[in-house]
Amino acid sequence: MDIEELKSRLERDYVYIKDRPSDKTSQHTQKEAKPYSSTVSISTTEEWEKELMQDPKNRLALSALSSNDAKSVLKQRSATIANTQTFNVKIDSEGAPITNQRSSGRCWLFAATNVFRVAIMKRYNLKEFELSQAYLFYWDKLEKANYFLEQILDTVDEDLEGRLLQTLLEAPVGDGGQWDMVANLVEKYGLIPQSHYPDSFNASNSGVMSSLVTTKLREYALQLRQLASRSSNAKESLGAAKEGMMREIHLILTIMLGPPPNPDKEFTWEYNDKDDKFQSLTTTPLKFAGELSSQASVKANSGTNIHDLFSLVNDPRNKYGQLLSVSRLGNVVGMRPVRYVNVDMTTMKTACISMLRSNIPIFFGCDVGKFSDKNSGIMDTDLVDYEIGFNTRLGLTKTHRLMTHESAMTHAMVLTAVHVIDEKPVRWRVQNSWGESSGSKGWFVMSDRWMDEFVYQAVVDPKFVGKDTQDVLKQEPKMLPLWDPMGALA
Repeated sequence: MDIEELKSRLERDYVYIKDRPSDKTSQHTQKEAKPYSSTVSISTTEEWEKELMQDPKNRLALSALSSNDAKSVLKQRSATIANTQTFNVKIDSEGAPITNQRSSGRCWLFAATNVFRVAIMKRYNLKEFELSQAYLFYWDKLEKANYFLEQILDTVDEDLEGRLLQTLLEAPVGDGGQWDMVANLVEKYGLIPQSHYPDSFNASNSGVMSSLVTTKLREYALQLRQLASRSSNAKESLGAAKEGMMREIHLILTIMLGPPPNPDKEFTWEYNDKDDKFQSLTTTPLKFAGELSSQASVKANSGTNIHDLFSLVNDPRNKYGQLLSVSRLGNVVGMRPVRYVNVDMTTMKTACISMLRSNIPIFFGCDVGKFSDKNSGIMDTDLVDYEIGFNTRLGLTKTHRLMTHESAMTHAMVLTAVHVIDEKPVRWRVQNSWGESSGSKGWFVMSDRWMDEFVYQAVVDPKFVGKDTQDVLKQEPKMLPLWDPMGALA
């Protein structure tokens, strides 16, 4: 029996429960009260199993779900039909080719450079173009190592077993990041075409490198804390020790990723434009990135300066119209911290639609693993019907998922289109960085309901939000602890 037949039988034989109480506790209290037990009773589980197997629907579910992928069996065909790659608001230049982060956690760098490249493609009349993600990846790893060691020196009086130190030690140089982090990297190191610093094996397969650097940094953390315990001013007295540690990290990164271009040294970029005419540009990585703010680039990008973009987030645990930040979260010491303007979803979606109508792509952060299918590229809260298979509902709200660490930003992608009916969004077009074998040749589609539930961030141009939202950036931020879900790195 194939999966489609199993699904058909499962839906046909399902016993729907009418007038089901919304609170399951009320169901149980209708039965004869039983003494409370703090242990698992074998006899009780036998009773449950006997009752369970009396229902033919459950026997069918056992047959189907014990021998097949549950998401495949419970996938709803209606969601596939509803989420088509057709949109009535779409930017005129989405950027090409589809990128592939491969076995690395660099989605934030791919999403950011996929936004940057659209402006560059317009500026230089390009059909296809890709920025070097590995270039930013190299400098991010080195900066994160330095940031981590500075945090260790700043917390020498904290308990090593305490939550703060344990969180810092958990992932000192993870692959993930945030928009403000990539903004720091671009400001300090600039941008460069991928052809001038392509992926090495370890950029595309970062696990071994990240593990090695993490192990060394944990070792250094203990050494610095021990040395600091003997000094009245740790930062002044441990400069040589820290420099030696950073030099070793630099060695590992350089050998595994390759020496990166110098941000201030000129390179010559040769290319053929959209009309197949040969062109040549001599510049530096910093000047190349700075060109995005030039009058010509801003004009080509519908008046938007890419360097002015900022993050809106939707965190229903916290007050809307409030500036949020995360304590000790960053990558470049002395540069901008991670900052979020907390807004309701209507404000976020309105800004996104306005940007798409102005032909500007949108970096966004979400929890990609929830109710999504990598093969079809569909993200929809109705995609998998767990109730039909298990007779239970998943009742957590977005607020509850954040409160219980059930959900967080795990992935960054790019919005390039939306389908709007009666001024309300229905579905969104998503450019992913998992290669052309995922989704529809690399493109995903997201239902608006999925956006409400699992999208947490959108990076927008200030001119597409009201002055009251812009003014939130002037506030002193509410500082969230490092372990807060909003501190998750996409």
